[in-house]
Amino acid sequence: VAQYFTSTHGARKGLADTALKTANSGYLTRRLVDVSQDLVVIDEDCGTDNGLDMYAVVEGSEVVESLGERVLGRVTVNPIVDAKSGEEIVAANTLIDEFAVEKISDAGIDHVLVRSVITCESKSGVCAKCYGRDLARGNVINKGEAVGIIAAQSIGEPGTQLTMRTFHIGGAASSAAVASSIVVKTSGAIRLHDVKAVENKDGNLITTARSGVLSLIDQHGQERERYKLPYGATLQVKDGDSTEPGMTVATWDPHTRPIISEATGKVKFVDFEEDVTVAVTADAETGLSTLTVIDPAERSTAARDRRPQIVISGKKKSDSSTYFLPANAVINLHDGSQVAAGDVLARIPQESGKTADITGGLPRVADLFEARKPKEPAIMAEATGTISYGKETKGKQRLVITREDGTTHEELIPKWRQINVFEGEQVEMGETISEGEPDPHDTLRLKGVKALASYMTKEIQDVYRLQGVKINDKHIEVIVRQMLKRVEITDPGETTFIAGEQTSRQRVLEENVRVEQLGGAPAQYKYILMGITKASLATESFVSAASFQETTRVLTESAVKGSFDQLMGLKENVIVGRLIPAGTGLAYHETRKESRHLDESLFLQKSGENELPPGDANGETEQPAE
Repeated sequence: VAQYFTSTHGARKGLADTALKTANSGYLTRRLVDVSQDLVVIDEDCGTDNGLDMYAVVEGSEVVESLGERVLGRVTVNPIVDAKSGEEIVAANTLIDEFAVEKISDAGIDHVLVRSVITCESKSGVCAKCYGRDLARGNVINKGEAVGIIAAQSIGEPGTQLTMRTFHIGGAASSAAVASSIVVKTSGAIRLHDVKAVENKDGNLITTARSGVLSLIDQHGQERERYKLPYGATLQVKDGDSTEPGMTVATWDPHTRPIISEATGKVKFVDFEEDVTVAVTADAETGLSTLTVIDPAERSTAARDRRPQIVISGKKKSDSSTYFLPANAVINLHDGSQVAAGDVLARIPQESGKTADITGGLPRVADLFEARKPKEPAIMAEATGTISYGKETKGKQRLVITREDGTTHEELIPKWRQINVFEGEQVEMGETISEGEPDPHDTLRLKGVKALASYMTKEIQDVYRLQGVKINDKHIEVIVRQMLKRVEITDPGETTFIAGEQTSRQRVLEENVRVEQLGGAPAQYKYILMGITKASLATESFVSAASFQETTRVLTESAVKGSFDQLMGLKENVIVGRLIPAGTGLAYHETRKESRHLDESLFLQKSGENELPPGDANGETEQPAE
C-alpha cells in the first residue's frame, strides 16, 4: 500500500507539472510572437560590412558545437582564406553551404565573421543576406518571409519539453569535488589567450590575470579543448608546447585564493599590529606562526581605517610594489623576509560553496528573454584603469578606478561581496571584479551589442541543449534584435531629437538619413535592452500593443499622444482585416504604393497644367502628417 501511495504521488506531480508547463510555455510563445511579429525580410542586401564572429562552442574537453555547424547557412562578411595555401575558400558575401563548411574545417580555420540579423542595417525588417539560408528550403531566404514569427515558434514550440522546476545543485558532496587542475584529454598544442603570468623560481608560470583561457589546438588548427585559468594557477606548460592525453597542464588550490607577488625583493609589513589589525596563531605541531588580517568590523574604532599591506622593495627605490590585504587573509611570511616573483604572499580562504540552485528550463529562458536583473549580479569594471580602494563607509567598500587621463570612477560595493582585484591592478572595461551572474544590461553597456548577442545565444542554447533540443542561433538573434529596438539619444547632432530621449532605432535611422542629405550632423545613440513583454508594449504600433496586454493603458496613452499607426506589422493588419505585408502580401502592398505614387504625380501634373500660373508648376506636394 505504501508503495502504491508513493507512486501515485509521483504520477500526480508529473501530470500537474505538465499541465502548468503547457500554460507557461504557451505564454512564452505568445510573448515571443508578439515581440517579433513585425520582422519580415524586406530587401535583398542592406550592404553592411558588420557581423558576428563565430567560434566553435567548446566546454572543457568537449566540442559542443563545431564551427562548421554554427556558420552553415550564413553569409560571409570577408573572404575566408586558407592560411597555409593562401587560397580563397569562400568569397565575401557568399552563403556558406555544406561544401564550404567541409573546406573550412579542413583548412583549420578557428573563427569566421558572418552576417547576422543583429548587425543588419535595414530600417524596418531585415535583409536576406543578413538572415542567410531559409531553414525550411535550404536556399537564401525569400523577400516577404515572416522570419520573426518563425523564430518565435522555433523557440516557443520546444518549450513544453523543458523542465519547470529548479535543480538543487551544491551541498557538501559536490563542493568537495571542486576542480583543482586541468588535465587535457587529447594531444595537441597549447595556446594561451589573455594570460598575464610571472615566472617563479622553479621556472613555472604563475597566472596573474583573471580572464585567462587555455585552449588545445589539434594539427589542423582546430580548437579541441578550452579551459578557464583562475588567478594564481601554476602552469606546467608554456604557449606553443605540445601535450599528450592525460597530461596535467595547470594546478591551483581550490579552497583559497592567493595573492601573488609580481616582483622580487624584501618584504616590509605596514599597519601590522598584533591583536589590533592582525591576529597571530601558532601551529602547535610545527611551531610556525601565521598572521590573519582581522575584519575591520571586528576591530576597535581607532583601528578601523588602518589597512594592513605588504610592501616589496626591490634593488631600486622605484621598484617597490604594494599589496593591500583584504579581511581574513592569511600570511605565512615574516617581516624582512625575501620573496621572488611568483611567490604566494597571502591566501584568502574561499567561502565554502553556497548551495546554488540552478534555475533550469522554462523559468531560465523566460528570465533571459525578459532581461531580468539577476539577484546577485556580477560586478564589472565601469572603466579601464588602475584599481585603488578609497575610504570605506558603513557596510560598503569604496572601489576607485583611475583612468590613464587621471579621471576616476568610484563605486560602492557591499562588504560581503568578494572582490577579485587587488590595489594597483590594471583592469579592462567590462572585466569581472566580483563573481556572480552577468547582468545583460551591464554586458550591453560595457561590452557592446555583439558581446550581449553571444551571451544570450550561449545561455539560451545551454538550457535547450540540456534537454536535447536543437535550435538555430538565428532564431535567438532575431528575438535579441527585437529586444534592442529602442535606443537612447546620446548626441542629437542636427536632428529633431533631444539628448536622453528614448525612441525607436528605425526613427533615428530615418531622421539621420534626412539630416545627412541636407549636410547636417547625424544623431548618436546607444542601445537599450528591453524584456520581450516591455518591448511588445513599446512597439510603434498601438493596435498591436493594445491587443497584447494592458489594453486600456495603451489606448488611453495613444489617444492622449495622438498616435498614428502606419499598420506596418502583421498583427495590426490582421486586426483591421487587410492583407498582411508578408509573403505575396509584401509584393501586393509594394505595387499598391508604387501605383498610388504614380497616380498622385500624374494628377499633380494634370492639375498643374490646368490651374497653376506659368512658372509655378514645381510639382511639389505637401507630405501627409504622421
